[in-house]
Amino acid sequence: MELLEFVGVSKNYGKKEVLKNINFTIAPGKIIGLLGKNGTGKSTLIKLINDLLTPTSGEILVNGKGVGVESKKIIAYLPERTYLDKSMTVDKTIEFFESFYEDFDSEKARKLLADLELDTSEKLAKMSKGMQEKVQLVLVMSRKASLYILDEPLGGVDPATRDYILDTILTNFNEGASVIISTHLVSDIERILDEVIFIDKGKIVLKSDTDELRNKENGSIDEIFRRMFKC
Repeated sequence: MELLEFVGVSKNYGKKEVLKNINFTIAPGKIIGLLGKNGTGKSTLIKLINDLLTPTSGEILVNGKGVGVESKKIIAYLPERTYLDKSMTVDKTIEFFESFYEDFDSEKARKLLADLELDTSEKLAKMSKGMQEKVQLVLVMSRKASLYILDEPLGGVDPATRDYILDTILTNFNEGASVIISTHLVSDIERILDEVIFIDKGKIVLKSDTDELRNKENGSIDEIFRRMFKC
């Protein structure tokens, strides 16, 4: 059974069609790059998977069932903008996650945060943006989910933080799970990807295994992306 399946999915905002007849599947055990320029429909697609938006037409299946309460239990979602209460300490935030998510591993979260030499008694508001990004990523990756969805996890952080984020993703997702990473920073992320989905103007224009695509097009994923979209 496919972990995730889009069947003829479209999404309109009023008269504007943001996603157009999207069809694709994702198998377990893959890291997938959802790649496209800003404003091409990546975030809308992700919000549909997370049941934050409803398709205008078509169907989205997670483990063969429609999205809803059950799918949310097995999806760990990192939104583009932080949703954490910055007035809370990291300790309190861990306790919140522990009470809210049955699959949250607080011991793992504390180990990863200790690796950052982070004072968990400190309030999020007193931390740098980069550190807040790391804390939120650690919390999301400490769930034993079947599908991790990360929306622009590299946006607005320095190169060293980007490396930390990629390494954390690569070494901490649940065995047998899949990860979808939405980004327009293709060169930063392609080293960890098994598959890519290129989206442009609300349509899937390419879905491929990364190694097959590199061999076929004789170039890096970033070079292929730039050629296709004339970046």
